[in-house]
Amino acid sequence: MEHFQICPVTNYYQRILLPVCFILVFLLGSSLNGALLWHVCCGTRRWSSTVIYMTNLAMTDLLYVLALPPLIISNAMDGVWPFGNIICKCVRFFFLVNLHCSMMFLTCISVHRFLGVCFPIAAVRFRTKKLALFVSGSVWTLAFAEVFPTLVFARAGVIDNVTVCFEMTSPRQFKVYLPYGLFLVVVGFLIPFLVIVTCYCSMMKTLYCRAADRLSNCRKAYTRNKTLHTLFVVCLLFVVCFVPYHVARTVYLFVRVYMPKDCARVNTAMTFFEVWKPVVGLNCCANPLLYFWGSSRHRQKLRAWLWRRRRRVQPSVCLVNVGGTNRSGG
Repeated sequence: MEHFQICPVTNYYQRILLPVCFILVFLLGSSLNGALLWHVCCGTRRWSSTVIYMTNLAMTDLLYVLALPPLIISNAMDGVWPFGNIICKCVRFFFLVNLHCSMMFLTCISVHRFLGVCFPIAAVRFRTKKLALFVSGSVWTLAFAEVFPTLVFARAGVIDNVTVCFEMTSPRQFKVYLPYGLFLVVVGFLIPFLVIVTCYCSMMKTLYCRAADRLSNCRKAYTRNKTLHTLFVVCLLFVVCFVPYHVARTVYLFVRVYMPKDCARVNTAMTFFEVWKPVVGLNCCANPLLYFWGSSRHRQKLRAWLWRRRRRVQPSVCLVNVGGTNRSGG
């Protein structure tokens, strides 16, 4: 294991802020995405392309929050890494894989909605179940391929006789890591970000024009205004959750490469980077609410499904349990 002497790091926020934030993200993200997956698997009979994308998004968000416990323990121990080098590599790898998968599935959903709103007739050919399955598999494959070098760069090391798990790579490899770090920012964040913003701005423009043309129909105008607000909130949430994190990550990487001996700037860049990490996790908690439970159609389906579960008597269960307990949902 490598030993390093680097700038002393100011980590007063590490023992309290990061563990508390990560615990909240873990509890909310696991419960919301777990409930969403349970509802989809148990209550969905016909899997449309929309449901496929949303299910994959919930799955990757759930896997993201499940990678947090080792980081929670390490941060609570003031940055000490007690799990060894292999688990360090795996945690960093799956953390980034699920983060990139989440952004790419958000991109898929935005394109999917963009086609339905702006090109409803042409979208019929592209919004198919078969294509959604192919795209979902491609997203997982691409994310694994993008993040695979992390298994080489990420490692555990010893700084001032303390074992840590480096966020990106060891201090000696930052210059080698820089091109790959910029590649992750461009391919894994910048391109999806531009696609999402373009799609949602186009949808808002289209819906606004339609609402202005049909103000006589109050119900349609109200529905479109509500959709506009939802699209704006989704776009704003993506910007707030992902943009500051990737900007702070990139700045920290450049400071580490070009100003490694300027301890004040290193500490400032690291603090901003670390503080924005939990904000990324908030996106995993908000996605189930915005993309699934926020849909009136899905809320109606959920209420109807829960009502049937409470009121319905299963004939097969009654026949099997003759002489036993008859579960009638009451």
